Parts: sequence; C-alpha cells; structure tokens
Amino acid sequence: MSDINSEQTVKNIYFTESRELLDSMEISLLSLEKDNRDEESINAIFRTAHTIKGNSGMFGFGRIGDFTHVLENILVCVRNGTIEINSEMIELLLECHDFIQILLNHYESENGLPLDQESENLFKELITRLNTFLPVSDSKAEIAGDGIKYGIFDDEVPVSGNEMLVGNDCWHISLRFRNNVFKDGLDPYSFISYLSEKGEIQNIKTVYEDMPFGDAMIADLCYLGFEMDFRSTISKKEIENVFDFIINDCDVRILPPNTCIKDYVKLIEELPEKPMRIGEMLLEIGSLTQSELEKALELQSEMSGSNDKAPEELLVGNILVEEKMIQKNILDAALTKQENVKKREESNRKLIRIDADKLDQLINLIGELVITGSNVKQITESEDKIGIAKAVTDMSKLIEEIRGSTMGIRMVPIGETFNRFERVVRDLSREKGKRIELKIIGGETELDKTLIDKISDPLIHLIRNSVDHGIGTPAEREKAGKSSSGTITLNAYHETGSIVIEVSDDGEGLDRDKIFSKAIEQGLVKPDQVLTDYELYQFIFQPGFSTAKEVSNISGRGVGMDVVKKNIESLRGNVFLESGMGKGTTVRVHLPLTLAIIDGFMVKIADSFYVLPLDMVTECTDINKDELDSKEGGNYINLRGEVLPFMKMREFFRETSGEPDKPKVVVVEYSRKKFGLVVDDLIGEFQTVIKPMGKIFGKLQWLSGSTILGTGEVAYILDVPKLIQNVRD
Repeated sequence: MSDINSEQTVKNIYFTESRELLDSMEISLLSLEKDNRDEESINAIFRTAHTIKGNSGMFGFGRIGDFTHVLENILVCVRNGTIEINSEMIELLLECHDFIQILLNHYESENGLPLDQESENLFKELITRLNTFLPVSDSKAEIAGDGIKYGIFDDEVPVSGNEMLVGNDCWHISLRFRNNVFKDGLDPYSFISYLSEKGEIQNIKTVYEDMPFGDAMIADLCYLGFEMDFRSTISKKEIENVFDFIINDCDVRILPPNTCIKDYVKLIEELPEKPMRIGEMLLEIGSLTQSELEKALELQSEMSGSNDKAPEELLVGNILVEEKMIQKNILDAALTKQENVKKREESNRKLIRIDADKLDQLINLIGELVITGSNVKQITESEDKIGIAKAVTDMSKLIEEIRGSTMGIRMVPIGETFNRFERVVRDLSREKGKRIELKIIGGETELDKTLIDKISDPLIHLIRNSVDHGIGTPAEREKAGKSSSGTITLNAYHETGSIVIEVSDDGEGLDRDKIFSKAIEQGLVKPDQVLTDYELYQFIFQPGFSTAKEVSNISGRGVGMDVVKKNIESLRGNVFLESGMGKGTTVRVHLPLTLAIIDGFMVKIADSFYVLPLDMVTECTDINKDELDSKEGGNYINLRGEVLPFMKMREFFRETSGEPDKPKVVVVEYSRKKFGLVVDDLIGEFQTVIKPMGKIFGKLQWLSGSTILGTGEVAYILDVPKLIQNVRD
C-alpha cells in the first residue's frame, strides 16, 4: 500500500513540475514572438520539451513522449539555425503547448485510458503541421528512426466513446400540452406562432400518441403534442420563456443543436476550477434552466422513495438526460470537469513548492524553540519566578517568529499568476481584431498560495471583459482620439492589511445611461431615482445583468460578474469598480493577505469579545457617552478636524445592558476610507488563528470567522469591509 502511495506522490510531483515548466514555456514563447532572436527563450522552450519528454517515459505516458519528441526535433533545428522562427511557427508552438496541457490532464485523470478520438485527431494534425517545418530528410529520418511514426499514426487506437451526436444545427423542441389547455382558454398554436417570430421553424411533426379512439374522445380536451426543429440564435432560457405563460399546462423539452453542444462543452471546460454541483455547472453555462433543474429535483425526490431504483438512476445528471433536458455529451463533459477539479484540488492540497531559504529559517527557529523549551522546564523546577517570566517571554517571541516564518512559506509572488494572463490577452485580442498590450505592475507582491489559486479565475473573467467590452478596435480608438493599441494593466500592492489587485483598461469606460436603462428594464430601479456612481455600478454584479448588444463567445451572457463578486467575497474579499466615459475602467479587488492567521486587535462589546484585523486599525480614542447621544443629523464625529462616520456596535448587536460611561472608538481604514466603530472596551493586540464559521452563520456577513481564546471562550472575527458597507448604507 505504501508503494502505491509513494508512486502516486511521485506522479503528482511530475504533473506539478510539468505544469510549471509549461507556464515558463508560454512566457518564453510570448517573448520570442516579440523578438525572434531571443536565444535564452529558445533554449528555455527546448529545455521544457526535453524535460517533459524524459520524465514522461518514467511513467509510461507514451503520447506525451511521442509528441514532445517531434516538438524537440523542431526546436533542435531552430537552435542550430536550420529553421527560422516566424509568427506562423509561434502560433503552432502555442497550440502544441496547449495540447501538452491536455495530455497532462488526460494522464492525470484517466488512469491509463487511451486518448479519445478528438484528442487523437488533434495529435495527428499537430504532428503533421510540425513536420511541415522540418527539412524532408530530417523529418523522415528522425521519426522513422525512433519508431515514432507508427506510434503516432496508429489508426487502431481505441476510442473512449465520447463522439458528438450526429444531427443538425437546430434546437429540438418536444412539446406536450395538458388535456385542459382548451378549457383554460389557451390556444397551443398561438405559442408556436410566437416562437416562429424568434427564429425559423425548420420542421414540425404533430404527435397523436395520446389521442383516444371514437366515443372516448372529448371535444374540448387537447390530445396533441409537437416535435419540432427550430433554428435561432436565442438562448435556451429565451426559448423556454416563449412558453412561460403556459408552462403549467404543458411539458417542454429543449435540446440544443450540435453546434451549440460544442459551445456548451467548451464553456464547461472554461468554468472556474472550483467544486461545483452538476446542476450549478449546467445552469451557469446556460444548457439548463432553473425550472428544468427544479423539475429534475422534484423527480429525484419522488424516485428516492422507490425501492426498485438503482442508485445511479437517482443522480440528477442521469435524470436530466433521461427526461431529455440535456444531451449525454454535455453531462459527460460536466462530470469530467467535476472529477478533474476534485483531483486538482487534492493535488493542490498535497503539494506546494517551498523556497529552501524559508524552510531553513523555519528549521532554525524550531531548533531554538526546542532549546528554549528545555530551558523553561529547568527553570520551572527551580521555582525562579523572574527566570520563568523571562523564559516565557522568550518562548512567546519565538512562537511569533515561527508563526511569521510558517506563513511566509505560503506566501508566493503574484507575478507568476499575472504572467499567465499574457497569453489570454494575446489570444482574445487577436480573436476580436484588437491590439492590446498587457502591462504588469507589482508582480513581486506576495500573497497566500491558497488565495492565488482561487483568485485566478475571477481575474481571467475581468480581463476578458476588458478585452471584449472595455477596449475598442484600432479604428474605434483612433476615431476617439486614442492610440490604435489599447492597454490592460494588472497592478498589485499592499494597503492597510489587504492586498489590492487592480484590473484597469484605457478603453471607453462604462456608459451610465445604458446601465441605468437596463436597471429600469429589469425592475432594479425607478426611472426618477437618483443614484451615485457606486450605487449604479453595483447593478453590474447582479445575476443576468448585461448591456452587451450581442452575445459573444467571450462575454455578454450576463453570467460572470455576479460569480466574480461571489468568489471574491468567499475569500473574505471585496470588489470595487471605478469608471469614466472615455477614460477607461478599473476593477479593484481587496483580499486578505492570508486565510489562516492574522494579527488581530481585540475589543469587548457587552459580554462578548470581538477581533478586528490589526492592519486595518489606525488608532483608538475615548469619547463621552453624552457626546455620542447628542449627535443630530447622522453618526459623525470630529476627529482632529476630520469628519469621521461611526457606528455604535452596541446598537448593531442589539445589546441593552451595562452600557459604559466612556466608550471607545476604534478607527479603521479600508479602501482609502476611515470609519469609527464604537465599542465598550479595548483589550489589545491578539494573534488570531481563524476558524471557519458553520453554515448556520452563513447569513451573518459581518463575521469572517472565529477564534478560540486561552480561556476557552470564543471570540468572533469581524469583517471590517462588511461593517463599513453597513455604515455607508
């Protein structure tokens, strides 16, 4: 058993190192695109291919070895000057980089199963294109000499069975009306007629299967159903909305066209790398509607009481396929994504690369702690109180240093993550016919590794939005008096106990009128209502809110910004948005430095203890109770000539007994704004180990966690940004 675990650990290290090598390879390729004579980049790309090829042989990952061998042939010719680098080759090498990622994911998740047919076809296509760059003699000799040719083009490779369904480019709608539809004064044909206004009905078949014979037929009951092929660019939800008025009097099943299936599968693959239920995935990509999911859950509940159902029949995904709400291809893609995310999370939990110097420092500190511990033991036996006090002080100091050193191990520069986005910007800008440069500032800023892994997907979505909506085409920019090339800036820096990540673009900015009109259309605001920029821009984070004129494969579906905000808030962070017409847009993300331990400042309110992040506390001051009670026109005090809004924490927590005569004001700062929190007493600095709160506390957004005091009591960690939001509102 231990040998199996050891082998799996080595494999995990291989996959982790290979992905790190591919990250550096991508950076080198992008550098080579700007300077095709950059020898260091060429050598780095060659080393990556050579290392991955060599390591893959240890585990029998044949397809990785075959592919990187041919890639290595190309790179040898590039190094010796036989082949000259050009834009076409860079494009191909980037595609090869992506395909190696696919191969790694396959071998990590499929446990030795052969590639599916689609991957095999891509494999052959890329090899063929690579060989076109090789001199004829080199190509044949190298490939045949190592026996690679037959390994690559073996047409008898088994297929996994995930081929796409054969069909057309139409939606298929299955419609069954209830018997009483005529009695309710509804005409089924009117809904079909309305549907034809949204697109083109290519084919329709009337289904008579429920129609009785002769005298059994009742004239005012409906027995008809319809099967139709419908060609349109509208979404599944919009098709379902056509029948919204009659939804309780009919059964509607909507299956997407095959062209749409491919899009759905691609969207599933691009979903954030976080655990999600199958229903959540399908809702997010738009292949499933909320009402369909609710029907499936109802069926699952009904079926769970039956003893003749196998466990797999009760799975929501299988019910959705059985009820023809989605195709099996889409379910398979979602299940694969779910499994890959699970395995990736397990791998991330097990492995983290540590700087050797940081590890040495930690080991030295632990050695000193062992010595100090022995000293404490000897002194306690001698009953030397002064010596005991000094030894305890020394030990506390060492523990604090070890805590800092341990947390330092988890801190990594965010620049490595930022560099990965260069490829994203390059590919998306080319796809949209735009010229966009990515500018990175503050890449050396360190952040908790766990946070970096989880912030990557929200940042990608913000960048995609900047490319699609923020920055115009060269012609549009020149017309607006700007340079033809746009700039997206990623900036990271520390600010009052948080790390701030800014995604900025120099595009057209947000259109207040469009956002306001859309908010009125969705019933979020009244036409005569006056809103600040901050209040108006918050609508962008509403589910389904989008001002895009048309849906693209990058954005515009109204799905994303609400997920971005939700993901950031799940990390105890906040997101702010600033924009000006013609000046561009900046999205500012505030995150805690770490998710594990913080330096806190403890306060007391009534009989309970609360902890504030120390880095957000700027000062504390006394204030008379009478002075607080006499405030008129709002909760504001004069702090050395500065207007300071404050909130009485007793009122917030609805405490009524034992109010002190001289309460204290803790001044906190967040997002460049100061606020006062009025508390009963100040306890002082406190090292806080953050413990997550249970689900029962999920709605208490002003709590970010809890910690255990030395007495065994629980102290609650206050979420300062949420409290400040409460003051602002």
